[in-house]
Amino acid sequence: MRPIYHRLYGLVLLSVLLGVPAWSLEEEDSHMRAAVQSVYGSAAAGRLAQWRRLVREGQSVGWDEQQAMTRINGFFNRLAFVDDIRLWAKNDYWATPMEFIGAGGGDCEDFSLAKYFSLRELGVADHKLRLVYVKALELNQFHMVVAYYPTPASVPLILDNLKTEIMPATQRGDLAPIYSFNGEHLWLMKERGRGELAGESSRLSLWNDLRSRLNTTRLKRPAINLD
Repeated sequence: MRPIYHRLYGLVLLSVLLGVPAWSLEEEDSHMRAAVQSVYGSAAAGRLAQWRRLVREGQSVGWDEQQAMTRINGFFNRLAFVDDIRLWAKNDYWATPMEFIGAGGGDCEDFSLAKYFSLRELGVADHKLRLVYVKALELNQFHMVVAYYPTPASVPLILDNLKTEIMPATQRGDLAPIYSFNGEHLWLMKERGRGELAGESSRLSLWNDLRSRLNTTRLKRPAINLD
């Protein structure tokens, strides 16, 4: 990994949630772009700039949650799907949004995590969002998606890199939920309903590692160049 001497995305998200002045956020965006360019190159810096402009547009205009989901889902679904072992030379690696955008691709966890953090930055409350581990039945493999609950009792809407359209979970018979989590809790999924609240799990070690890396000064260099 190559050191980058700028604040990373976790600090930007924290700044937004704490209401830091806009000029400070613009400065952070500039630092983020420089950080990405120094590791991943100019094309990656361009993608980073597009992402930050998208988020700032949503904040400025005041998108509603449906608009935020549509724009964020569409933006990230343009990136390439690449397995962790090929991209990061690791069996399982959860990239930060900057690493995902910098590399230009990633696996289902990377798509979902980038969408989750972007929606949080756009003001979608944490209790409305879940990162959901599912079994993708048609592919016969484990998979991750983002679920959005308009109200606690609502059928969630699913943001997925396998399908471009955001659809209610009741229309995604190809997905079998296993467990879900957000910044606050882990749930074990039931066949019906939202699921049962559970305690901490070793399965969340990658999540905890990711959150710790959001505030670090290092970005991981991929094993291959997608640009």
